[in-house]
Amino acid sequence: MDNRQLGRGGLKVSALGLGTMGMGGSYGPADEAEAEATIRRALELGVTLIDTADFYGPDGAGEKTVGRALAGRRDEAVIASKTGMVAVPGGPPRVNGRPEFIKERIDASLTRLGTGHIDLYYLARVDPDVPVEESIGALGELVAAGKVGHIGICEASAATVRRAHAVHPVTAVQTEYSLWERHVEGEILPTLRELEVSLVAYRPLGSGFLTGDLTMDRLAMADFRRNDPRLQGENLYRNMMLLPVLYELAENKGVTPAQLALAWILAQGADVVPIPGTKRRSYLEQNAASVDVELTPDEIQGLAAAIPAARGERYPAPLLRTIDG
Repeated sequence: MDNRQLGRGGLKVSALGLGTMGMGGSYGPADEAEAEATIRRALELGVTLIDTADFYGPDGAGEKTVGRALAGRRDEAVIASKTGMVAVPGGPPRVNGRPEFIKERIDASLTRLGTGHIDLYYLARVDPDVPVEESIGALGELVAAGKVGHIGICEASAATVRRAHAVHPVTAVQTEYSLWERHVEGEILPTLRELEVSLVAYRPLGSGFLTGDLTMDRLAMADFRRNDPRLQGENLYRNMMLLPVLYELAENKGVTPAQLALAWILAQGADVVPIPGTKRRSYLEQNAASVDVELTPDEIQGLAAAIPAARGERYPAPLLRTIDG
């Protein structure tokens, strides 16, 4: 698999990464053995960027899974993790960007991951009660201490990215980006390109919607997608009408809708790295094959024109309030 460079700092990663949120239980119970096998299979396929967070699952379950899977193979992976949010049982997560909180969380993450350093460490959300300069300054101290290689920030506005980058070089911004969610194309992506900061795209398959296999009745009761406004009622009906063009072109090219959707993201530039999440080897292998799908300029533009923004907010109201406007 081809590599891409994140930011101007020279962090080399695979063109497509692996998101592990589902391995922490966000989509319902995860099979630990299969999850670990999926990560190891990713390395075999050349997928080096493994993305996790200290709040994926109870007591850092997601990071523990990554750590077990990479035991003895740490040097084959680029580990990205996130901090700055706290899971709250029965409610929305709480944002915490205080410097002391950030600095006290790192050691537990290193222990769970079984490593002496994290290659890319993100501020998961901008804390409205803490100047972003203070949060980024704390991440910069972790770089100076040798515990972190590069820093990033998630779901940040263009203006906030500028403020953060002025304190310490930001290597990557992680935010949602897919065929049906293209808010970054307005101000964020142009700003990142000006600053030479890369975009790491999460939910590049629209939380599974763009695969064509998502049905609400198959989701586990604990699956967070049950509360996704885009997958509810009239919104779901209207959004389903976006898919026929994707299906038709995928069939014509002999690929799956998921592979076509990922190929579209990959075609947006070498500074964009999608991290589709899965906890199963079969889906991982399908996703990894998307790097070999070639799209013509007309196909790229045609898909973008045929699939406008999804109907409905990106998150339910409590989570939407954690997004930096």
